[in-house]
Amino acid sequence: MNVTLQKVKVPILPDRVLFGKRNRVRALDREAICVFAATGFFLERDTYWIDEMALQPGYAYSLDEAGYVLTEKKYWDWHYTPRDISLKQATEEFAHLFERLVREAVGNKRVILPLSGGLDSRTLAAALRDRPEQVQAFSYEFEQGHPETSYGQAIARALGFDFQKLVVPRGYLWQVIDRLAVLNGCHAEFTHPRQMAFVDRFRDMGELFLLGHWGDVLFDDMGVPDGLDFEAQRQVVLKKMVKKGGLELAEALWRTWGLEGHFRDYLEERISDLLRTLDIDNANARIRAFKSRYWAYRWTTVNLSVFASVHPIALPYYHDEMCRFVCTVPERWLAGRQIQIEYLKLVAPQLAKITWQAHRPFNLYNYTWNRVPWNLPYRLLDKSRRTIQSLLGKPLVQRNWELQFVGAENDRHLRKHLIDADSFVPKALREEFYRKFKEEDAVKYSHPVSMLLTLNLFNKLENND
Repeated sequence: MNVTLQKVKVPILPDRVLFGKRNRVRALDREAICVFAATGFFLERDTYWIDEMALQPGYAYSLDEAGYVLTEKKYWDWHYTPRDISLKQATEEFAHLFERLVREAVGNKRVILPLSGGLDSRTLAAALRDRPEQVQAFSYEFEQGHPETSYGQAIARALGFDFQKLVVPRGYLWQVIDRLAVLNGCHAEFTHPRQMAFVDRFRDMGELFLLGHWGDVLFDDMGVPDGLDFEAQRQVVLKKMVKKGGLELAEALWRTWGLEGHFRDYLEERISDLLRTLDIDNANARIRAFKSRYWAYRWTTVNLSVFASVHPIALPYYHDEMCRFVCTVPERWLAGRQIQIEYLKLVAPQLAKITWQAHRPFNLYNYTWNRVPWNLPYRLLDKSRRTIQSLLGKPLVQRNWELQFVGAENDRHLRKHLIDADSFVPKALREEFYRKFKEEDAVKYSHPVSMLLTLNLFNKLENND
């Protein structure tokens, strides 16, 4: 009897999550769902189901025709093997690699380029500086929010790109939530992908999305001493992973489902085990590797499906060659975004002069002045603007959930999908976290509410299949 085998080689940073089957017991993986509730993403191989697994980055698999995993073999892993190179050499090597990857991905296609006030999209713009006729740029900002589109507009103007300003409207989520549930499989919560508000508008904007995802992780330090000990590394990872209110929700689910032991102990042990698999002495490199191997794939990658549903996507920072390059660059040059900053100064100084949103009102030449007392005038002015806006009854919107969960009409939709819907999560628990969101601390409990909403949509999706 001939058996048809599928061979799957998963990239170092895949642009979509790939799945296989691992046993024949069809049941919810409640421990995995608790981790998902706490962090907003599934960890390692976890999915909703015991019999389903996420194929892992850097592994090669063989699967049978039904999708069951027969063999798996690791062909690559994150490492830290720094070369003795200068910042100038590292920047020049990055420039050569980055621009080649952009050039190969773009070809003669009409590019759709999201721009922000950060550095990742700005480096992509710089790589396209000689082909403005191919680029349709755009930026988002929240309705009643900070004018984020001003940065993208300035970048586009400096390089002669066509530009569109997109304002994320109040309550858009409820018109697209079922569609989004299908696109991302409910493997990520629904208040982050702002692009879903404009998914149909993107169709006529170009032929290819050029995206800067994960550049801010690969080309920065993790904010810890290089020699940080293992236990401290674990606590840093735990703090980075768990969202506000997430631990409380996960522990409530753990108790409700009668799972053995305590959730926090379970999560800490899993993080320890996964950290130990990374044979890296440098703490910054190890934490970056952890985030790239587990976090990027199961969180950042998931909502790329929204872009990919409209046009092909290209992600130079996700490319295998870029990952391999980063592993050889000394941490002292990766720290503080130095390589991206020097690249922009080198090839597009006009972009380096535009305000860096994270350090506003400063740019890439003077951002080190973003400290007291030099930033006090701007901070006082900014606080005054926000105070006046709030007194006028229009408080500044800073987070997407504020546009989707706050207000009478939003609340009607939220209750319908969160409280009134069928779910494998007890109604009393959903009502408890909804009450805490409404009455105690909206910021803290926005994540639990959003995760419970996601679990409900997953339940609906499964029951409609």
